[in-house]
Parts: sequence; structure tokens; C-alpha cells
Amino acid sequence: MPGEFSLSDEDVMRRSRNEVARWRMLRQVHRRRARWLEGQSRRYKRIHAIRHQVAQQHRRSILFITQNM
Repeated sequence: MPGEFSLSDEDVMRRSRNEVARWRMLRQVHRRRARWLEGQSRRYKRIHAIRHQVAQQHRRSILFITQNM
């Protein structure tokens, strides 16, 4: 039928096993790097929050000391 979309075996280019394996490895490497980067970002956020908390605590303690003088 006109307008119907179907692919015959000649139209589909088959990939060799090596090519499929190479693409799979590249995809795994990409995912691994993305997860690592995300982990770094999370760690940085956590470190940043802890530093901020310590700085706030330090400011509050200085404020408390100066008020009691």
C-alpha cells in the first residue's frame, strides 16, 4: 500500500558484532563518566553545606561572645 512504511532486509544495514560491542562499550563509558561527575557534584554540594554550617556556627558564636561583653 502507498504510504505504508516497511523495511526489507536490504534496507536495514546490519551491524557487525565488533561494531555493536564498540558502541556498547562507548555507551558504558559515557554512563560511568556521567555517574562519576554526578557523584562529584553531590560530594561538592555536601562539603559546601558543611562548610557553610561551620561558618554560620562560627559567626553565631562570635555574636554570642560580643553580646556578653
